[in-house]
Amino acid sequence: MAYRKTARTEARKADIRRRLIDVARQIVAEGGFTAIQISTVAQLAGVATGTVYRYFPSKADLSAEVFHVISQHEIDVAAEISLSGGSAADRLVATIRAVASRAIQGRITAYALIAEPADEAIDTQRLVHKRALARVFERILEDGIAKSEFPQQNVEASAACIVGAVMESLVSPLAPDSTSFDKDGRSLFDAVAGFCLRGILEDRTSQT
Repeated sequence: MAYRKTARTEARKADIRRRLIDVARQIVAEGGFTAIQISTVAQLAGVATGTVYRYFPSKADLSAEVFHVISQHEIDVAAEISLSGGSAADRLVATIRAVASRAIQGRITAYALIAEPADEAIDTQRLVHKRALARVFERILEDGIAKSEFPQQNVEASAACIVGAVMESLVSPLAPDSTSFDKDGRSLFDAVAGFCLRGILEDRTSQT
């Protein structure tokens, strides 16, 4: 009986934690990290304010966990695409499009993850996220080089450039007066992916 009681308690704790994170994610999707307030999270999750603090000692801790959950899902999707079949170039473009399309579908969240002024905890998570995403692109580049599809190059530098190009290009569509892209952002996907692919293949082009 003691084991079952402990299991139920742990399951309840896990459920509350998930609810708190889900509520905070929705708040971020509607107003960014600055919109997170512990009292609001508690109210929407149906718990006391003190309960939130038992799981997350501060707003910064909650925000950092929300950032991690959102960004990890993006990394998982990107990694899955990077390991799928097809040429390295096709996988590179598909990965860029996946990251960009998720950002366009959740523009406020994308801005919150990429550029919203935030505290040190969020900045730390941003660095972790960028490094993880860069590693996904590094694996694609390494595979392309091994198969002679891409020219020899510094894969860490190239991957960092790809991450920078993708993330920075996703900020401008958030501006209300942006008219450079169609309604679903398709031209943005193509432009960014094409730019990155040309940069990777530049050495080969210059040698021909």
